[in-house]
Amino acid sequence: MTTDSFTPDPTGRAPALHETVTAPRPTEPTTPAARPEVTRPSTTGRRRRIAGIAAGVTALAAAVGVAVWGTPSDDTPMAAGGGGHNHGARAAGGARGMPVALTAAQAARIGVTYAVAERVPLRREIRTVGQITFDETRLTTISPRIEGWVERLHVNATGQPITAGAPLLSVYAPMLVSAQEELLLARRLASDMRDGSPEARRSAEELIASARRRLAYWDVPPSEIAAVERSGQVRRALTLQAPSSGYVVEKLVTQGQRIMPGDVLYRVADLRTVWVEGEVFEQDLPAVRVGEMVHVDLQALPGQHFMGRIAYVYPTLNPETRTARVRVELANGRLQLKPGMYATIRVEGAAGAGQLSVPRAAVLVTGERSLVFVRGRDGRLVPRDVRLGVTTDERVEILAGLAAGDTVVASATFLIDAESNLGSALGGMGDMPGMDVRAPVPPPAAPSAPAPSPATPPGTPPPPPPATRGATPPATPAPTARPDPHAGHGAPGRASGTASGSASGNASGQATHTGHER
Repeated sequence: MTTDSFTPDPTGRAPALHETVTAPRPTEPTTPAARPEVTRPSTTGRRRRIAGIAAGVTALAAAVGVAVWGTPSDDTPMAAGGGGHNHGARAAGGARGMPVALTAAQAARIGVTYAVAERVPLRREIRTVGQITFDETRLTTISPRIEGWVERLHVNATGQPITAGAPLLSVYAPMLVSAQEELLLARRLASDMRDGSPEARRSAEELIASARRRLAYWDVPPSEIAAVERSGQVRRALTLQAPSSGYVVEKLVTQGQRIMPGDVLYRVADLRTVWVEGEVFEQDLPAVRVGEMVHVDLQALPGQHFMGRIAYVYPTLNPETRTARVRVELANGRLQLKPGMYATIRVEGAAGAGQLSVPRAAVLVTGERSLVFVRGRDGRLVPRDVRLGVTTDERVEILAGLAAGDTVVASATFLIDAESNLGSALGGMGDMPGMDVRAPVPPPAAPSAPAPSPATPPGTPPPPPPATRGATPPATPAPTARPDPHAGHGAPGRASGTASGSASGNASGQATHTGHER
């Protein structure tokens, strides 16, 4: 066993860490069998260090190559029916998405279905919630035209039905008393003028007619006036009658109350016809026409269906709800419909015949544009902008962007759009449920010889052949010590030398340990 040693520098300078220290070669024995096997630690350590660096550079180059190869290029064509999920070039501008290719298995897995754009009649139904109200043309307000006091109420409850001519209340009014006295005086005067001139008789008749007319203008019924004339006596209280039939919906008078001209005593509504008023959005107004028949259903009357007529569409729009009011007239002969009930109004109208349309689920509305995915001849799903028209519950009219016979995606449109926009950036929808999209698999490499040891950079001397026990290794010239470029520069040079020296020291230690074992 031999131990390497070195002779210190005569100048006293310690060798740099990265320099190779050459130990004096011991005197070799003359007998070949007695010559020991010597491993040169410095040359082997440098060779291993260079081989490790070469292997790292090779691995980095391979990783960059795989990354570049796996990124789809704008010029890469679509794989027709391939097992992977390939993408074509983006549309002009780069912000409109790109075509998507799906196999039949992938389309079935995420629920993609197709529909054909065709021209069919579109019947749209507008639904809105309305409320039953009084027919305003059949509302009556009863107010006195005289000043007086209520002696008696004949209609004394809200909701009480009344008929035209029925007594409402008896009123004492000084004005009515004076009018009765004038009437009776005119009658006596006309009786006295029977033997007078025709002119005098005519004047007396005019006085009688004027007294009757005054009482009639104060809403005194003709029957009451005739009773005063028959009796010849002034009556303290006269009875006022209902001017129309209906139901008392509001009562604002009590017995003994003083009333003034214009005071509201009763409000009476005729409920044989009612209104249903609903709100219709502005985009649905073109389909609502006056005179059109509509369907009305009430939750309070299940199983019963009513038909009404649109009587009026209000000319103003509510700026807060963007709706307009619609009035529907309904017959209420059996008085089943009560004001305040909620009703559902359904307006059915034909938007036209022969309009190009697709299912509503086929259109993806983003807020800025509306698009569909059209299946091309090569099977790719190409995004295309469209302009929408009339929308029904099931279909939507296409004004521009499609032609009759085009095949579009009718379901899972959102998933297709996400794949179109994010496929190249995120590698497709491989992590999404139902999508089995994998990165392209590189083609298998050609068969080659067994993998050699790490690549050796050019210019590196070939390694020596494996030593045979007892054989004499070839003589290798001692490497020339290189000057230290970092000498005198402080810490950086020492750090570099530390790294190199560590590698050399590790190699030398391994070689020495091998020699001891041998």
